[in-house]
Amino acid sequence: PLLRKVMEDLLSLSLLPIISWMRTYSVREWLLGDVVSGISTGMVAIMQGLAFSLLASLPPSYGLYTAFFPMLTYFFLGTSRHISVGSFPVLSLMVGAVVTRLVPEVGPPANITGFEDLTQEQQRVLVASSVTFLMGIFQLAMGILQVGFIVVYLSDTLVSGFTTAAAIHILVSQLKFVLGLTVPGISGPLSIIYTLKEIFDQITSTNICDLVMSIAIMMVVFIVKELNDKYKAKLPVPIPIEVFMTVIACGVSYGFNFQTRYDIDVVGKMVSGYESPIAPNVEVFQESAVEAFPIAIVGFAVAFSVAKVYSIKHDYTIDGNQELIAFGVSNIFGASFRSFAASTALSRTAVQESSGGKTQIAGLISAAMAMIVTLALGFLLEPLPTSVLGALVIVNLKGMLVQFREIPYLWIRDKPECVVWVGTCLGAILLGLDLGLVVGLGVELLTVVYRTQFPRCSVLANIPGTDLYKDRKDYTHISEIPGVKIFRIPSPIFFANIEFFRDKLVETVGFNPLRVLRKRNKALRKINKRLQKKEDDVTAALKEFIRVDVEVYIVSCDECILEKLHSCRFFDEEILTSMFFPTLHDATLHVLDRSKDRSRGWVVSYLRYRY
Repeated sequence: PLLRKVMEDLLSLSLLPIISWMRTYSVREWLLGDVVSGISTGMVAIMQGLAFSLLASLPPSYGLYTAFFPMLTYFFLGTSRHISVGSFPVLSLMVGAVVTRLVPEVGPPANITGFEDLTQEQQRVLVASSVTFLMGIFQLAMGILQVGFIVVYLSDTLVSGFTTAAAIHILVSQLKFVLGLTVPGISGPLSIIYTLKEIFDQITSTNICDLVMSIAIMMVVFIVKELNDKYKAKLPVPIPIEVFMTVIACGVSYGFNFQTRYDIDVVGKMVSGYESPIAPNVEVFQESAVEAFPIAIVGFAVAFSVAKVYSIKHDYTIDGNQELIAFGVSNIFGASFRSFAASTALSRTAVQESSGGKTQIAGLISAAMAMIVTLALGFLLEPLPTSVLGALVIVNLKGMLVQFREIPYLWIRDKPECVVWVGTCLGAILLGLDLGLVVGLGVELLTVVYRTQFPRCSVLANIPGTDLYKDRKDYTHISEIPGVKIFRIPSPIFFANIEFFRDKLVETVGFNPLRVLRKRNKALRKINKRLQKKEDDVTAALKEFIRVDVEVYIVSCDECILEKLHSCRFFDEEILTSMFFPTLHDATLHVLDRSKDRSRGWVVSYLRYRY
């Protein structure tokens, strides 16, 4: 019975992380902060939900669903106490690309059985929810299979380049709202070029009212956000300028009847209350599986990265596999109630944490605010111009667009990483976000191969008076032992880099041992028949030196590598186990001791294997 109780406790803690932090919840110290944080975050989440729904090519009402339903399940299953679960612009845009492909604004929709008797809006909602459902299935499956480690293949550089490209796509997609133009949604490779062409073809039809209002809102929001950042230490909570500007825009638009007087597009009829659940469409699964998987990966990668930042700051742990399960269930649950892809947004999470949020009680209150607007206050947002939402989306792209400043820094610090950033960004801009992510992963893989195949080899020398050995190029007061060369290759040796390793070693020593041996054999008229045999590459790198009386020592070799060498019959009468030393200093002392009575040269080969 005791063992059963322990197992039940462990199971409940792992599948329901809420139990662990609710046991230690301090009502007196944390509740007020969570309430204030929840209200502040809720206002931002409502505005972002409305705005980001435009990116998903859906009516604004469904952004409120995304701010509500996914949070309900994440509250119980998530391990992060600070991230704000809801819409994220990059995911919204990726979902929108599928929506516009299957249900274009102009022309017939895709030939899908479930589209019969549905309006265009209902068809788009069905596509978005089905894609989100499939995204959740992928995330849940990866969490169950314990493959949360997959996020390590998305380096910070790749994510930075990808999100910057996404910001460019988002910026272009919102220009039609800011300018008041009617531009059909375009998806696929080079879609950004075709969209810009459509915009410039219609530029003379720009709605001046939309443009002026958008510019004014962007300027005000940008200035106030800069002040929020500058005085964040003095402000109890950031000024919710998006909320203020939305309220003002709604009031002005309603009071002056902008829709009729200036022919601007407004949010229009808001869905009041919640609709009944819907089942996903299997045919949409088949049509969107290729896009849904990268959406699932990006959504998890962004959420996990943000959660990790705040877990380190507040000293608690998060579980990548449990996060996959939490987001998988949240997206499946939310999609059943017509919400679209949920992750987190850094700006919204920053508001939740900086305004005093301690736990996901704040997230629950934020979701409750979205529910209140959906059930009772949605009609107040009906006169809101869509250009205002477009302006709010654009001004919130600043954090992603300024990542362009990383290019000069990466070029100086690490050129392969710079290539990853630029390749991912250009690929995602020109080919679309789904194919762009594949391109980024491909470029990153090539850089890994390049680093492994062509590592930065170095010749080490001793720092006088110590047992430290450093690259002689990096130090001025450093001494090389006469007759000794210490060669270091910071990479595993395998078939792809063995020739590179051989060439660098010969270059370091200053002569080709095979040529020396051939000349000696020719002079002595004694040809070593073993030289004419095809030998293993790694062995021939070594035996050539041994046969010209250059002793080779290998240091810092892992025990598992030695076991592998034994099993591969690497050792023979020439390659001995006595060539291996645990540390570089041990090998150097051994060489100096043996060279006291000798005058010939020595080579110490320093190989460090990292697996």
